Order: sequence, then structure tokens, then C-alpha cells
Amino acid sequence: MNRQLLLSEFLTTPWALMPERLQAMAGVLTRWSAGEPPTDEAMFQIQSERVLRDTRKQMAAANAGSGIAVLPLYGVVTQRGNMVDDISGPGSTSTQQFTSALRQVLADDTVGQILIDIDSPGGSVYGVAELASEIVKARAQKPVVAVANSLAASAAYWIGCSASEFYVTPGGEVGSIGVWQAHFDYSKALEEEGVKTTLVSAGKFKVEGNPYVPLDPEAQAFMQSRVDDYYNAFIQAVAVGRGVSVDDVRNGMGEGRVLGADAALAQRMVDGIASFDDVLARMQAKVTGNAVRGQPQKSHSRLKQARDALALV
Repeated sequence: MNRQLLLSEFLTTPWALMPERLQAMAGVLTRWSAGEPPTDEAMFQIQSERVLRDTRKQMAAANAGSGIAVLPLYGVVTQRGNMVDDISGPGSTSTQQFTSALRQVLADDTVGQILIDIDSPGGSVYGVAELASEIVKARAQKPVVAVANSLAASAAYWIGCSASEFYVTPGGEVGSIGVWQAHFDYSKALEEEGVKTTLVSAGKFKVEGNPYVPLDPEAQAFMQSRVDDYYNAFIQAVAVGRGVSVDDVRNGMGEGRVLGADAALAQRMVDGIASFDDVLARMQAKVTGNAVRGQPQKSHSRLKQARDALALV
């Protein structure tokens, strides 16, 4: 039961994440909570996606040059560390580590432009607004371009919207603008196991929404208010980033759905449709004999440190 409660804690976090991706992760966690290993099929998929992720990171590092820093944002977005690597093949990107890497390339005189390579279903809402704010501030120093290659959903879309320009690959998808949270009631399961839980607390609402009792209407209303607060912050950030009204975001842009490239462009969710290579080539074309190319190579060590800070192991 302790493992089930840990699963409940994981799932009750407010998420700006495609629900189907969290359900897949929950499937692995559910087996773990029951003391069972993940299925061979699940482990094969996790390992395969992990290899693909690592290969893409190496390619992103190799593509950097001509004064352009490529920062990968792959997998589930989390605030601290790589907390879901063992249950999600695409791994995770820490907003704290990404912020550190962003600051390092901003301080690197050999870098004139920044390209964020996104392939993420979203993640936890914690730390996303702060990272988006860091990117907006970075734009005052250097151009920051983002590309959904191939997916920028939910929290990842929130982050992508903060860039100076935002593109999606021809076969890519963006959107899933929304926030959700779950509550699990283990009271009957505990009762069947002969376990009776007594919570001793101070503070009127300290244990509100706990998994040992059914969710009462007042607690549900408060949970809804939290989700609404995060959602409002989300759509306001998108509205500012895309230069549209809050109503345009709330009543359009898929209304929580993920949209393909053409539909997303039609709803002004991106600035254009282009492959990663095309976006990189356009950025390289802007580098025409300026001071960035003329800088000595010794400063590249700081750029390497920034890439290493995002290493997913």
C-alpha cells in the first residue's frame, strides 16, 4: 500500500502534460506499486526511446556552431532532476538544469543565437512559468528560436511560446493547452486490507484531499481552483507569446487538443512550418561575418558545459 500511496502522490501533482503519456507512465508505476516489474514490451520501448533520445542529443550538440547554441528539451518536463527517466523512455528535462544551461550560453560571447529543440509531451507545472520567464528575458540579449521537433505539448508548448520565433516540423504537433490533476481514494482498498487510517493534524484544511477518504465537494472545489489558476497563467503566457488575446487561446488553439502543423499555423499557434535543419539553416544565414564568428575557440568550453548540464543519464 505504501507504493500505491507514492503512485497517488505522483499522479495528484498538477500536470501540464498529455494525459495519455502520463497514463503510460502510470502503467509502469502501477506494476511497480504492486511489486511487479514492468512488462518486457514496456521495458523494450523505454530502452529504445532512451537510445533514440541520446542519439538526438548528440546530433543537437553536433549541429551547434556558427554562433548558434542548440539546447535540447526532450521528454517529460520536471522541475528538479531526471525524476521519470526509469519509467519514460524519452526521459525528462529539468527546468532548473535547462535554466542553468540557458544562462551559460547567454554569457558565452561565441553564441549569438539560441535554438531550443523541443520534443516533449509536457510535464509538471512546477518551474515552467519561471523557465518561460527566463527565456523571455533572454530574448532581450540574444534571439531565441524554438522548434517543435516533433512534439511540443502542454508545458513544452508553454515554454516554446516564450521564444522569439516558434516553428513546428511538417509532421509535428503542438498544443494540449490545459492543466489537470487527479485524486485517488484508497479508503475502501485499505478497509478491505483491514487497515484503518487516523490522521492527526493541525490546520483546518491541512489533510484536505488526502487519499484515505473520498473527495468531498469542498476539497474538489479547491483542487479545481488550483487547476484553474495554473490554466489561467498558462493561457495568459501563450496569449502574450503568440500576440493574441486570452479569449483566442481559451476558445481556440485546440481547446486542450494537440493539433498538426497546418491546423496549428492556421490558428497562429506557431510562426511557421519548417524542419529542424531548415530552421537551423535560416539562423546560420543570419550569421554574416559578425563578431560571433571571430571569437577565439577557448570560450566554447562554457558552451560545452551548458550542453553537459542537460545530459540525461
